[in-house]
Amino acid sequence: MVIRGRTFDFSHRTYLMGILNVTPDSFSDGGKYLHVDDAVAHALHMAEEGADIIDVGGESTRPKGVYGEGAKKISAEEEIERVVPVIKKIRMVSDIPISIDTYKSVVADEALKAGADIVNDISGLRFDPTIATVAARHRAPMVVMHIQGTPETMQLNPTYDNVVAEVKEEVRLSAEKAKEAGVETIIVDPGIGFGKNLQHNLLLLKHLREFCDLGYPLLVGTSRKGFIGTLLNLPVNQRLEGTAASVAVAILNGANIVRVHDVKEMKRVVTIVDAVKNA
Repeated sequence: MVIRGRTFDFSHRTYLMGILNVTPDSFSDGGKYLHVDDAVAHALHMAEEGADIIDVGGESTRPKGVYGEGAKKISAEEEIERVVPVIKKIRMVSDIPISIDTYKSVVADEALKAGADIVNDISGLRFDPTIATVAARHRAPMVVMHIQGTPETMQLNPTYDNVVAEVKEEVRLSAEKAKEAGVETIIVDPGIGFGKNLQHNLLLLKHLREFCDLGYPLLVGTSRKGFIGTLLNLPVNQRLEGTAASVAVAILNGANIVRVHDVKEMKRVVTIVDAVKNA
């Protein structure tokens, strides 16, 4: 995968996706980067710390029940107003690859026009299937993630007979749909924390290598998530070590890209784990 002259060689090392939420209600950092200049400064800071991709999101998918009432749905117009100015300004000062974290095709289209490079769809094409057509038209790589239910319902009672097999099959189908729509580069994400309970998340991490059989690069996001808080009985702002452990496990089990909030610290984790893998 080559983006803006940067080659992503997944056989060589693990890549870092830095999270930039321009939202008032994200579970971890909601409200911190609502102003364009603050958001851009944070993006550049993450790039300096070692992020390979900046993932810009304008609508929180914070689950109901875990973090109070959960995130509020917003219109595509409001989402565009949040993300497009940030993407444009990052693009004016940096050539770092940018992904747009959205499931709405119109938001993806405007973000790609503004300078984003990758579409990161948490719904795996389920909420708005035309998003794959948009990605294909822009020749943009696409991340297809697994979610059971919707952000409003996903954590109320997630149920599987075999979580690894079912999630693997559903992301395979999402990837096939993206391919049929003309998307050339596809990345799969098992969706840790999206319609999964504690045991589901642990099993997915333990058996992550099974997703490598699909033949696509693998993205994993565990950063500061609820399962870490449950295991350690810690709030969001005290989950750094738990995140580091889960990132290390993910990489050893096949993750090619890890999506994180704490870039500096996770860059160090990635460097050590990659060195062990490549020894």
